[in-house]
Amino acid sequence: MSDNAFTIRRAAAADAPALGRLCALLLRTHYDFDRQRFLAPGDAPEEGYAWFLRGQLRRKGVVVFVAELKETGAVAGYVYAGMEPMSWKELRDEAGFIHDVAVEPSARRLGIAAALIEAAAAWLKEQGARRVMLWTAEQNAHAQRLFARLGFRRTMVEMTREI
Repeated sequence: MSDNAFTIRRAAAADAPALGRLCALLLRTHYDFDRQRFLAPGDAPEEGYAWFLRGQLRRKGVVVFVAELKETGAVAGYVYAGMEPMSWKELRDEAGFIHDVAVEPSARRLGIAAALIEAAAAWLKEQGARRVMLWTAEQNAHAQRLFARLGFRRTMVEMTREI
């Protein structure tokens, strides 16, 4: 998949440092939204996430796509998605699930997030998914507008109580 400014491709092990950087950005953003709900970033989340996603690249039923800027070759965004089995706990059938999507702040408004989500949705459909689900932070109104524009609808509300 390609746009004038970027190309969407499958992530490779060599992308791990960029993926770690983007995942750490996602982690810090969520932690800033709600420090009680989300994991604290710690000292070096980049390395931990790079290790985690590098391992996900080899898993069946999982995909990681990156958006590569044509001008510089830099990875400016990623999406991590996979097939999830039927869940009695969540009262849902098998579904495709978009776990993460993140774009570098300097590369936003180029259509990267939408292209990454559409690439993941197309891949999930090829895997047999009849629906694609995702979660978004309550405070992330910008992402929620994007997801709604791409055809996602609200179906559940997570609520948290500290004890």
